Amino acid sequence: MRFRRSHDKSILDPAALPRDPRADEYPMPSVPHGWYAVLRSGELRAGKVVSLHYFGRALIAFRGSDGRAAVRDAHCPHYGAHLGVGGKVVNGAVQCPFHGWRFGTDGRCVEAPFAARPPKVSIGGFPVREHSGLVFVYAGPGEPAWEVPEIEETGSRDFAPPIDDVCRARIHIQEMRENIVDESHFHFIHGQSEPPVQRWREDGPFAEARGTISRRVLGWDINNTFDSSMYGPGVMVVRVHGPVLSVTAVALTTPVDDRTSELRMLYYLRKPARLPFLTPLFKLVFRAEALGEVREEVRIWDHKIHQPRPVLLPHEKGIRALRRWYAQFYPGQGEGAVTGSGEGAIEGSGQGSAEHATGGTDSATPAESPRGTTGGPADGTGGEPVGHPAGGGTEGPAEGASQEAA
Repeated sequence: MRFRRSHDKSILDPAALPRDPRADEYPMPSVPHGWYAVLRSGELRAGKVVSLHYFGRALIAFRGSDGRAAVRDAHCPHYGAHLGVGGKVVNGAVQCPFHGWRFGTDGRCVEAPFAARPPKVSIGGFPVREHSGLVFVYAGPGEPAWEVPEIEETGSRDFAPPIDDVCRARIHIQEMRENIVDESHFHFIHGQSEPPVQRWREDGPFAEARGTISRRVLGWDINNTFDSSMYGPGVMVVRVHGPVLSVTAVALTTPVDDRTSELRMLYYLRKPARLPFLTPLFKLVFRAEALGEVREEVRIWDHKIHQPRPVLLPHEKGIRALRRWYAQFYPGQGEGAVTGSGEGAIEGSGQGSAEHATGGTDSATPAESPRGTTGGPADGTGGEPVGHPAGGGTEGPAEGASQEAA
């Protein structure tokens, strides 16, 4: 009897396995309120229209006559054409490729051919900030109550130009963020000889996690310290300091739709003071290792299911602490939908300023605040981003445009 080789990849390749339907089930909204990076500044050249897709919606980005970036809904309210497919920038406004209507960076129609005056109509959009070589948008109702601070490494000559890596996974962005406090995974994914010793502090929409990473290299234990600063649900800056190499990793997590999230990693390597010519070699080696670890995590994320109440071991208290803090970005949902439970979980309200060591439940006196710039709790109302009529109101991502024809 002869056996034929199976052509069913799912038998041999775990990545080809059918997804469990539960992998797409989450009790929390797909878009937590906060700031998200959608572009690097260099990707948005003057005079160009860039098509994007985030938050489950088609978007465009362009620059006005003053060079400021704008991120708006992609479809023209006149007849539904996609402004990023054949559209162009004319005098600082995006022009529809179908009928020539133009819209300014504030979303309002500024010209409509064959009309005596522009219709009072606008396309929805987002509050935008641009700094640190990135274009950020705020997904949430009204004006943002807090800001993401500038990332100092982006303008420093002490650091090499960043390694830039972008990937997408079928997972909620909250689960991506939980990595930094998931101590056990450091051993199996990142090759740490033991779980890192962590401390957790929070202050409104800002939080910090600190610890020590130990790796065995050629029989030697190399200890590196890390300091992770989190600015809302979409931005995290991890600074790792070691005897051989120091690197700043900027982790940018952005919802693509209700099932997919994007992770953009920017790695800034500090140039060796004594041997700066070795920087390209360090970048090459670091890139291969770091990107390999990220791809392994993506493979796991694509098939992972969310555990609203995971069974946490005593050293995994940081997961509960992060979930309590993260709950503020889901206004009206309540803590129960997103927090876990388990022995030894850190106690705390997740409000105000608090500091905890994961080795115990007693809190310490806060040192310096982990705030970035202006601070305050995340806005507590609203849902999907919604826009505003051309005649007034605050700028915010809009579900629909104002449509009052002239």
